[in-house]
Amino acid sequence: MIMEKGISSVEVLPSKSSQVTAVKVVVKEPEAKQTQRGKRVGFVLVHAGAGYHSESKAKEYKHVCKRACQKAIEKLQAGALATDAVTAALIELEDSPFTNAGLGSNLNLLGEIECDASIMDGKSLNFGAVGALSGFSLAAFKRNKRKLELAEKVETDLIQLKKRRQSNEKENDSGTLDTVGAVVVDQEGNVAAAVSSGGLALKHPGRVGQAALYGCGCWAENTGAHTPYSTAVSTSGCGEHLVRTILARECSCALQTEDAHQALLETMQNKFIGSPFLANEDGVLGGVIVLRSCRCSAEPESSQEKPTLLVEFLWSHTTESMCVGYMSAQDGKAKTHISRLPPGAVAGQSVAIEGGVCRLESPESS
Repeated sequence: MIMEKGISSVEVLPSKSSQVTAVKVVVKEPEAKQTQRGKRVGFVLVHAGAGYHSESKAKEYKHVCKRACQKAIEKLQAGALATDAVTAALIELEDSPFTNAGLGSNLNLLGEIECDASIMDGKSLNFGAVGALSGFSLAAFKRNKRKLELAEKVETDLIQLKKRRQSNEKENDSGTLDTVGAVVVDQEGNVAAAVSSGGLALKHPGRVGQAALYGCGCWAENTGAHTPYSTAVSTSGCGEHLVRTILARECSCALQTEDAHQALLETMQNKFIGSPFLANEDGVLGGVIVLRSCRCSAEPESSQEKPTLLVEFLWSHTTESMCVGYMSAQDGKAKTHISRLPPGAVAGQSVAIEGGVCRLESPESS
């Protein structure tokens, strides 16, 4: 396996609009150890929302991303499909009180939790979603009468905790996180993507955001006759902005060109910030994680013909920050990073983009 994932330089790219700043992170690192005999390969990239991540909670945000990566990799190492691995990552992200999904979801105007989520399989192109889903957080407990009293107490305490947290976030202007997600490629080169969200804080009951909508919250598509690359995308941010631009699908289509970095940058600039559908918006807020993979031969200087899975992974956002984590099946631990707009950049008018490349060598037969 060859991983290129250490940040070594930052370059400010010229943009078509003077209000748009793009940050390109060039990543290079020496070759890692070769894939161990019989070990499975795969890769996962997760995010804990695009919004604002305070320095005081940076450790918690990174920790949940690290755990999500580990859960997905455990599945891949056991031979699970990409869809199983991406689901495992989402469950871990949803179970954290620091994310706006599942357990940590925002409350609506009635003080209730309503969640949106979706998943897509790149191999079959099957897509599944739920919108404004409620009344499920403690259903498993309530099925057991002996645990009913405990469940009701936990549920009451959880609601009070959420209300206090949202009140504090409103006062501190730090409650702007949205949506968690993950993208995965498995040993066979199949990709999958998923997204989950608690929606806007104090939203109207029944409001459905991008996380539940086809082509808006996530997208996954294996290589095919018209798609030379397999792609997986998961989005985050203002649901109205992501829905009106169908951003997940737009990013996937753009990644079929040769230069993935440039393609994603132009999509965020022209199809998102500069979208005619958002022309009346003062700021366009959102973020994406993307994964692109293809089968390729070994390095030209190598005498071996061992097939390699080339994985390019990127994240981009127009929000103040975005927390991500990534890991391959051969890594000892996940890498995490909070990406931030450069000093002077204006959220909603600027775009940051970072990422790296991972070469996964197919395991040798035993």
